[in-house]
Amino acid sequence: MSATDLIADMLTRIRNASMVKFDKVDIVLTKMNQSLSDILKEEGYIKNFKVLSGDDGFGILRLYLKYNEQNRPVINGIRRESRSGLRNYVKHDSIPVVRNGLGTSILSTSKGVVTGEKAAKLQVGGEYICSVW
Repeated sequence: MSATDLIADMLTRIRNASMVKFDKVDIVLTKMNQSLSDILKEEGYIKNFKVLSGDDGFGILRLYLKYNEQNRPVINGIRRESRSGLRNYVKHDSIPVVRNGLGTSILSTSKGVVTGEKAAKLQVGGEYICSVW
């Protein structure tokens, strides 16, 4: 595996695939990537995802991207907020609002990987993983 930051690799693959209007994109399977995919599906950014086994023994996570009636991607932007060189932690009372509430912030908390809205309800802070709009 050549990618060291698998979350950034996942977000970049989603961004690139949606720009060229691919129906699906394959990503390396990790627990974090699967949790992020679950949130993207719950929030309506992707149609579905499926766990596959790869030829080399590694698992593959296949995401089915979603487009609107004008054939524009539902994901207009996706950005990694915390990275290995600079971790970004937030408290429960200072969780960022993405695009005035039109986007979603995703956090890794002690209660699992959740959206910023759910983390605020649970009153837990954590690592600010990414934002999607």
